[in-house]
Amino acid sequence: MKLLSFSRNGRVSYGVARETGIVDLGARLSHRWPSLSAALRDGAIEELQSRAAVSEPDLATEEIRFLPPILDPGRIVCVGLNYKSHIEETGRKMPAYPTLFVRFADSHVGHGQAMVRPRVSEEFDFEGEMAFIVGRGGRHIRASSALDCIAGYSCYNDGSIRDFQRHTSQFTPGKNFWHSGAFGPWMVTADEIPDPSALSLETRLNGQVMQSASTSDLLFDVPCLVEYISTVFPLRAGDVVSTGTAGGVGRARTPPVFLRPGDRIEVEVSGIGTLSNPVEHEQPAANR
Repeated sequence: MKLLSFSRNGRVSYGVARETGIVDLGARLSHRWPSLSAALRDGAIEELQSRAAVSEPDLATEEIRFLPPILDPGRIVCVGLNYKSHIEETGRKMPAYPTLFVRFADSHVGHGQAMVRPRVSEEFDFEGEMAFIVGRGGRHIRASSALDCIAGYSCYNDGSIRDFQRHTSQFTPGKNFWHSGAFGPWMVTADEIPDPSALSLETRLNGQVMQSASTSDLLFDVPCLVEYISTVFPLRAGDVVSTGTAGGVGRARTPPVFLRPGDRIEVEVSGIGTLSNPVEHEQPAANR
């Protein structure tokens, strides 16, 4: 099942994406769960599935504006240096532990919305990734039971402002520019992705393949990440973890390839879908 958040005519809702259109579950269930993340926190995925199964689409896909699937995640945890191919292209040693940093919700946009290159930099890079969304949280979760805690999987573009990322040893500034990343188009429920280490990841810039990898190349796989992160702090339903990017990023190319206004960047993960975003330049008069 493909669960998504969306807006239409100024109204924010959530539902299920089908080939024939969108089932608006928010219109039916918002009195119980005002958002998809609220439903996740209440452990309601099975009820969403049963409601969707007996409902016909209410809207054409063209009628909606995609939003990030989880609008108010408690945490967005990103993993750096996790694909072996990316570690090699950076010239770094294989890390002994996951490299973690955080993003904030307003640093990413939904499918189809513009990723924004900031006025202060021309080093706007792409990072195609697979993300997972926590469905059942906890502390000290063992890797052997970690997949039971996953609600679903999505595509993520960890858009990075490379010069700001290199200002210090901390990644946070280069990873949190307003609307610099993307998340979506939906969350595919975990029952449809039995093995997240057997997926293919491809990133395309204006139709040209820039990154191509298998999630089997992850140095720290999904169960390992759940175990490690939940050792540090409790994971909660609705938290988002993006698992890292593969080799082929723009900064590592000769010459470097950075995102420009007018570009279109796509991240496709098998079994999930394709996250597609145009690139725009930040407007001079912007007051965010």
